[in-house]
Amino acid sequence: MTAAAEAQPAVVRTPKEIRRARILGVVYLLLALFVLFVFARGAEGDATFGLARPTDRFLNDLQLTLPAAGVAYAVAILLAFAGTVQLIRGLGKWTNAVLAVMLIFLVFAFLAWAAAGKQFSLVGMFRTSISLGVPIALGALSGVLCERVAVINIAIEGMLLAGAFTGALVGSAVNSWIGLVAATASGVILAWVLAVLAIRYRVDQIIVGVVINIFVAGLTAFLATRIMEPNPGLNSAAVFGPIGVPLLKDIPFVGPILFDQNLFVYAMYVITAALTFGLFRTRWGLRSRAVGEHPKAADTLGVNVYRMRYLNVMMGGAVAGFGGAFFTLGSVGRFDDNMSAGRGFIGLAAMIFGRWHPVGAVAGAMVFGFADAVRIRIALLRPIPSEFLAMAPYLATIIVVAGLVGRARPPAADGQPYIKE
Repeated sequence: MTAAAEAQPAVVRTPKEIRRARILGVVYLLLALFVLFVFARGAEGDATFGLARPTDRFLNDLQLTLPAAGVAYAVAILLAFAGTVQLIRGLGKWTNAVLAVMLIFLVFAFLAWAAAGKQFSLVGMFRTSISLGVPIALGALSGVLCERVAVINIAIEGMLLAGAFTGALVGSAVNSWIGLVAATASGVILAWVLAVLAIRYRVDQIIVGVVINIFVAGLTAFLATRIMEPNPGLNSAAVFGPIGVPLLKDIPFVGPILFDQNLFVYAMYVITAALTFGLFRTRWGLRSRAVGEHPKAADTLGVNVYRMRYLNVMMGGAVAGFGGAFFTLGSVGRFDDNMSAGRGFIGLAAMIFGRWHPVGAVAGAMVFGFADAVRIRIALLRPIPSEFLAMAPYLATIIVVAGLVGRARPPAADGQPYIKE
């Protein structure tokens, strides 16, 4: 075999890929300078990361101690190297993977800087990340269910808020289990309204979602003022506490994070697994994806497009209403105005991050939950203005969607009403 035949063809990069590589290269170099002059020079002493809780059965005193400045210098070198490679030749198909790794290193350098001379519990932070990511993840799964049949559900925020309010009210008046059922039902009702207007009457789906969000925000605020404030007993529901899974919760580091959580976390695991199996291994999933990609072809093959869209949207509403109950029944036990705080919209970003796949959507939600947990923990370690810390989850949303996702293709018929001929 000749040398010419053995030679590999040169990889040709498009102007868009070259431009993105250059931008990322400059960003990496700027971040390297930032880490060098802020984190490295501002870190004094060692950062001690706790890898277990004092109450854990095994390795309850496990810690990782690193020089904070050394971590910053190492991360700065890695960022500078990645930036140089990006500027010279690019990283091709590894661009997104390297970007994700660099962001992880950057966060680690930030944590080492914040924890310099102090002790920081990684187990506690990751447990909080999972917990804070649950409503975002359930909102993202709701979006996956709806958009897989080509219905855009902007109303996830309103469904989360309605679930939180209904769960608190009914949970206080009756009990938390009935409150959980009522919260789920509230999401189904709102989803039915969305489905009727968007599918039957073909009203613009974005407008319908925005109207539902505004309506729910106003209605819950009004009812909370009229009902809950004069009757505090109607706003004090019992909270579902942590449930440790035998044996699994004793696994060092991983066990307390994943298997010593409350009902909502385990429900998230089950819904994610069931939805992944259902979408890609069952007749329902095949029909759902067909309706989202090419509804006319699906209709020709005997699939009832309208019924599939109604079914999936209402299932999505049930998941969102259930997720909204986390804010009250799974967290604080009481309702406050606008307590969902945009988590439904972040759930949509997580859905895009995951490319409309349940596992990817949940992974994206955990990224945002981690950003929120970092905001809470860092406030206890460093005197950083609260206004900057409050931006962390939303800043993570912008970075992930703009930097990591790149070009994501939604279902082909997403947002398009179907008219049966």
